[in-house]
Order: sequence, then C-alpha cells, then structure tokens
Amino acid sequence: MKSGTNRRGFLTGAAALAAGGLGSLVSGCGVRQVKAKLLFQALPPTPYHPVLWPVRGDNLPIGGGKRPERDATLRVYCWPGRVGHRCLTDFKRKYRCHLQLRTFGSMSEAVAAIARQDSAFDVLLGGTIDVLSTLITGNLVQPLNHDYIPNIAQAWEQYADPFYDMHWQYTVPYTIYTTGIGWRKDLVEANPFAMVNGWDVLWNAKYDGNVTLLDNYREGIGLGLLKTGTTNLNTPDPRLIDAAGSALSDLVHLVRPRLSSTAFRGLGTGRVAIAQAWSGQVAAAARYLPPGTPDNVLGYWFPPNGSGPVANDTMTIPRNARNPVLAHLFLNFMLNRPNAISNVRATGFMQPLTWMTPERMIRLGAIPPALITTTVLENYFYRGLKEWQLQAGAEALWRQEWQAVTGQLSSAT
Repeated sequence: MKSGTNRRGFLTGAAALAAGGLGSLVSGCGVRQVKAKLLFQALPPTPYHPVLWPVRGDNLPIGGGKRPERDATLRVYCWPGRVGHRCLTDFKRKYRCHLQLRTFGSMSEAVAAIARQDSAFDVLLGGTIDVLSTLITGNLVQPLNHDYIPNIAQAWEQYADPFYDMHWQYTVPYTIYTTGIGWRKDLVEANPFAMVNGWDVLWNAKYDGNVTLLDNYREGIGLGLLKTGTTNLNTPDPRLIDAAGSALSDLVHLVRPRLSSTAFRGLGTGRVAIAQAWSGQVAAAARYLPPGTPDNVLGYWFPPNGSGPVANDTMTIPRNARNPVLAHLFLNFMLNRPNAISNVRATGFMQPLTWMTPERMIRLGAIPPALITTTVLENYFYRGLKEWQLQAGAEALWRQEWQAVTGQLSSAT
C-alpha cells in the first residue's frame, strides 16, 4: 500500500491532468457542451444536483413515425445473466428481426467497446449511472425520441425526471438492485443478520477459498469503506480510501476471495459459500440449485435499516446504432408488464415499475418467498447509499487502490 502522502500527491496530479484535458475540450466543442462539461467537473450529478444534459446539433433524436428497420439484426450489449432469453426470442418474433446478444464483464469494457468507431451495437443494456457523463458528453449515445417508448409511464415517478438524466433525455431505467451478502446456509454457520456489522461475515478465515467479490472497483472499494464504518460511497478522501484498501488487504489474506460477475452460478451450485453480490444475482441463484434443494438454503443480507448500496442501471442507444427504431422499440418492450415479469424470472433482477411489488413478484413465482430480502422497494432510493460518478482525481485514487487489491488477489490465489 502506498502512503497517504503519496496518495495526496497522486490526487493533485490527477486533478491537474483533468484540468489540462478540459482545455482541449473547450477548443473542440460548442459552448453549450463545454458548459455541461465544466459543470460536471465542478459537481457530478446527484439527487442534490440534478443534471439536464445538452443535446448536440450533430446528435439529435430520430424522427417520429418511422417503421422498424427491415431484415435487421438488433445487437444488444449486456451484463452476463441480465436479460432473459425468452424476452429476446419474443422480441424477435414480434418484430420479425434477428438479434445478437454480447456480454461484457465491466463498465470500462462496455464503454471502450461503445467508443470504437466500428461499434455496431444498437442497445447498451445495463449501463450504470456513474458512466453516463462519459457516454453523453463523449457523444457515444443518442438522445431518445419518447414517442417510441410509451411504457415509460409504468416506471416509478422519479424516473420521468431522474437526477442523473433530467427529463430522461438519454436513458430509460432498466433493473434496480441492492448490494449485499449472499450465502449458502448449508455451508456457512454465520448469519450476517445477527451481527452488528453484517459486512464482517466476509472477514472469516473459516471460509478461505470459498468467497467471491464483485469484479467492480466501485463495489470493491465500497465494501472496504462499509467495513471500516464509512457510508460515503463517493468519498475523495485519501485517508478513507486507504483505510478501505487496508481492510480489503486483510480480507485477501484471510479468505483469498475470487472476483466474479456471475455469483448466481457459484452460489447456486455450491462452489461458492459466501459472496458479495447484487440482490438479483442471489435471487437468480435459486435456478442453479441442485434438484431437490430447497430455495431457503440461500440467504441474502442487506442492512435492515436500508443503509446499504442501492442502485439502478439504464438502457441507452449508442450513437452508431444501425437500427435505432428497433432499438427504441426494444427499450419499450422491456418495460412492458409480461416481458418485465419474464425478465425477473430469468435474471432475478426487478425493474422500477409501479406494479412490480415484492408481493406480486412472489405470487407470480418470479422470486422465491425465501428470498424476499432480494426485492427492492421504492423508498430504498431515499434511504439507501448511492454511488455517483467520481471526479477525475477521486476516481484515480479509487482505481489505484483497487488495482493494489487485485494485485494481491492474484498472488494469494
């Protein structure tokens, strides 16, 4: 681990680089776009500072009244296990098109792929809020024509004007989830609900070699922060980030965790005893249980007081989409009730739709009753902890710390 002094120096250097990069933006963009970039550099989108992103003259919404592209292949880019194959099949049948699904393992990978000039993706499914600035100010996604997406009316009211994209100009909400602890009750004696700090359950040498962490630098450092009692998941403070890294270093030496974006498979098959996981992953793990194994062998812990990570991701249309009309119709399709229910059954992830209550999801068999703790309530977004986009200097510190942790993981396994 590097010292706090070195980190502060690194932060200063990163901030200086960010400031230098901003100067080049001024010379290459219109005044309106530059103002948006300057504003973001000063203060990223938060519930206390909602952002109305600019719409550029060279990147306008498609016109209304267009018919779907004919003989088209819709290319969808998504997290592993985050869209139901039945939804994809039903969409192909309804619109008489072909569909290709490709998955990514991290948002960095997804953004890099979307940014390539030869990128031909039509839909980015599951983009997180913290990369929106990069996607929008980088001119990588196109503004939406709302006439093609009437099902947005079924979303929670806040998503008609979300803080991260006022007037939902570029995004439609996709899945909602919490970050917590999933575990196999037949393999783990400890119960995080019985602990003062449930995150402590991971720091137990008894589960050496049977632990996974989310392969995500924000969730990783966020876990270290929560372990050390810090609830600001957007902190730029080098001392807090360093303490989080130290806590994760202890975790590495205790249990030699693996990184995974597919915790649902490991928990379901029993190859993993305990995992830092998104709520939907644990709900989906029930589908991977051996025949005859009851659902209640799985557990999911999220702080009962709601003071834990809560997030949603989005659906966007890349600027270079070859089939923008079909892409709009796909966004609308995924917000439709029968398709949304089918998607929960397949993925475990709920969507922020007014009728999608935990009770209804259990009654319809979309989520096992034993895993009701994986469901998400609308008021979680007022009480929960949220990850916002970090400014350049802070992000550099987070990434540097996570790189140090993952380096230790490689040598420990």
